[in-house]
Amino acid sequence: MITYQDIEYKQNLCLDLYLPKKGEFDLFVYFHGGGLVSGSKNNVEVFAKTLAKNNIATASVEYRMYPNAKFPDFIKDCAYSIRWLKDNIKHYGKCNRIFVGGSSAGGYLSMMLCFDEKYLKEVRMLPTDIAGYIHDAGQPTAHFNVLKEFGKDSRRLIVDETAPIYFVGLQEKYSPMLFIVSDNDMFARYEQTMLMVKTLEHFGHKDNVYLQVLHGAHCEHTYKVDENGEGILGNIINDFISKLN
Repeated sequence: MITYQDIEYKQNLCLDLYLPKKGEFDLFVYFHGGGLVSGSKNNVEVFAKTLAKNNIATASVEYRMYPNAKFPDFIKDCAYSIRWLKDNIKHYGKCNRIFVGGSSAGGYLSMMLCFDEKYLKEVRMLPTDIAGYIHDAGQPTAHFNVLKEFGKDSRRLIVDETAPIYFVGLQEKYSPMLFIVSDNDMFARYEQTMLMVKTLEHFGHKDNVYLQVLHGAHCEHTYKVDENGEGILGNIINDFISKLN
């Protein structure tokens, strides 16, 4: 695996690239979790190594967070990173397809980019320009820390224009997507994920919506390895991408 760290994609914002040794690959763009208040682009080597073995590059992206950001700054940063990668990944090898995903807060961000098309349109792209999405335990209703920003009880389940599920059905076509959730996830996260999947099915998108339920707690699989020493999340992502070949 070849690593490039702290590549500036926007003023004061960086990403890291983890590339397979082969010069032709698919690219997975990853947004970290941390509730939009913490977390970093670091520590993804566990699954990035597994992806690289399967000829998939990883771009791990940092974005603005609370208290130095407000909605929707973090979403716009993520959209900008995808545009930058689309324009510049050619300097690192031949990229065939771009996939987008994230864990927890990062899953919320990937869903917002997938379902509210205005963010990618602002950078001259469409959600369907992305070959597929991996939404790992993201919140499909209004994110609890976005609710805090607007002075609302963070436990409320609100569906408004800050909620990915609000936009389901407004686009005729979606790229294939995988939802990952744990059976002992954050409170109500499992149920909300099931609602998101069923809402997509209600609009006729069952054939390109995939669901994987894991045993365990919220996102504990993200940086763990299996009995073979392979990144658990990396194997899940690789299996999903392999289905789309």
